Amino acid sequence: MSISTAATAAEPSAQQWTEPAPTLTLPQLAGEGTAAAALPPPPLAGEGRGGGASRGNSAAGATVLLVSAVALIDADGRVLLAERPTGKPLAGLWEFPGGKVHGGETPEAALIRELAEELGIDVQASCLAPFTFASHAYPDFHLLMPLYVCRKWSGIVAAREGQRLAWVRPARLSDYPMPPADKPLVAMLRDLL
Repeated sequence: MSISTAATAAEPSAQQWTEPAPTLTLPQLAGEGTAAAALPPPPLAGEGRGGGASRGNSAAGATVLLVSAVALIDADGRVLLAERPTGKPLAGLWEFPGGKVHGGETPEAALIRELAEELGIDVQASCLAPFTFASHAYPDFHLLMPLYVCRKWSGIVAAREGQRLAWVRPARLSDYPMPPADKPLVAMLRDLL
C-alpha cells in the first residue's frame, strides 16, 4: 500500500512508512527500559482494531496498539459510522472509520491512507482536527485511539471493503452497537455537535 501524497522533507518517505516498528509495551510507555517510544507493528491480516476481545484488564507488559479514527461530519451535521463486516473481529459492531497506525506513520497519515482505501475519499491533514482519544484495555493488548473530526474531504463516501455505512444524527449515535473503545467517545461527540 502506498501513500498517494508526496512526502516532503519534514515527512518520512513512503518507503519509511512501510518499515515495521518494534512493539511498544506499557512499561516502555512509562519510560522504563527505553529512551524513545516506537509504534507497534500492524496486526496480521484479518485482525480488527478490537481484536475480537471484550473489555478486560491488560497486563503491565501488554502491547499498545495505536489506531486513529475520525468522526466524518457531513453538511447536515451527521456522523459517518461503519459496520465491521462478517469475518472480522467485532463483526456487526459500528465504529468510526480509521485504522492501525503503521510503523513510522503519523496518526494523520494513517487516517488519510485508511480513508482513501476504505471509503474512496481524499482528506488533507490540515482538515483533521484532533478531538479526543480512547484508551481501552483488551485482554491481549491495550488500544490507544485518537479521534479526529473532519468536515471537509474530496470525493464521494463509498464502502470499498464490504462494510455497511450509516450517516447518523449525533443524538442517535448511541443507538448503534459499538466496540467498547468507541462507546465513551459518543457522549463527547454529541456535546461537540
